[in-house]
Amino acid sequence: MRSETLKRLFRSIKREPTQDLIKIAQVILDDERKKGHDKLAHELSNILKETSATQATSERYVSKSGTLNTLSTSRLTSLPLSKRDQQPLLMEVKRENLRHEMILPNEIEQRFQRVIKEYVASDRLAHYGLKPRQKILLYGPPGCGKSMGAERLAWDIGLPFYKVRFESLLSSFLGESGSNLRKVFDVAQNTPCVLLLDECDFIAKSRNIGQDVGEMSRMVNMLLYLLEEYNAQGLLVATTNLEETLDKAIFRRFDEVLEVPKPGKGEVHDLLLTSLSSINVDKGLNFNKIVDKMDGFSAAQVVKVARDAAKACVVAGDNTIRMNHLESALSEVINRSTY
Repeated sequence: MRSETLKRLFRSIKREPTQDLIKIAQVILDDERKKGHDKLAHELSNILKETSATQATSERYVSKSGTLNTLSTSRLTSLPLSKRDQQPLLMEVKRENLRHEMILPNEIEQRFQRVIKEYVASDRLAHYGLKPRQKILLYGPPGCGKSMGAERLAWDIGLPFYKVRFESLLSSFLGESGSNLRKVFDVAQNTPCVLLLDECDFIAKSRNIGQDVGEMSRMVNMLLYLLEEYNAQGLLVATTNLEETLDKAIFRRFDEVLEVPKPGKGEVHDLLLTSLSSINVDKGLNFNKIVDKMDGFSAAQVVKVARDAAKACVVAGDNTIRMNHLESALSEVINRSTY
């Protein structure tokens, strides 16, 4: 299983062969050689040589014409389009834009690590008839890092990251939403990637809510079927703020159901330090006083306070974050949340 995954991954690099991806591919190639997987290493090496040749051709094309290179065009046109409007059903987030630095409670962090370790060890697991966790449901309050968790998995594993565009996927015409959803799953089946169904309650609401027996009910049934049949080489990650409204059968289709909670005091403290790491902080600053006032804050709110304080500091011509910067930013966030 892993050998096929690696070959598909190496071929997918041809769509956008950035230097970072080629370097990662080279590390994987060297590792396979050290393991004595000579045949696989030879095949991967040939794929990488083809990628390098394609990249050189594309770079020459850009330098001569000054227009969009053929690799970028190929990457964009390869994404599936909605049946009626021909709008992209997926959005790709490039590796350099993936958010991956998360601060989680230790128990949740360990479960994230387990998903990553199992995927890396998929070959060894297959030897014993076992499969890694591949279908992950992340739930919890807004702003706590569920979407970032999906991006972090893609970053750590080294797979391309695609996010479903529900505004293009959903259609009022009979059967089209299900057809669009199938196209999305076909991409995941043919291209090793992390596929994100962000806020999946759009298409996964319980069939017991209301009396809807129309398109949305059919959509839930299609999603249940596709989740049941999912056997791709990457990861499928779904997120929701409204886990209580999801169809109960949806939960049973996932290999791992993970709550991403609001940060505790320790996580808030570490989030503040991480978010302020690029600027000087007053050594006498009482972080505990600020942390106490952030009880119940989401991770996104904590990061916003830190960044707003840093921006206010820089704009004022100061070079050190002080208590007044943080308190002012904190006050704004608290006032905004009461509206």
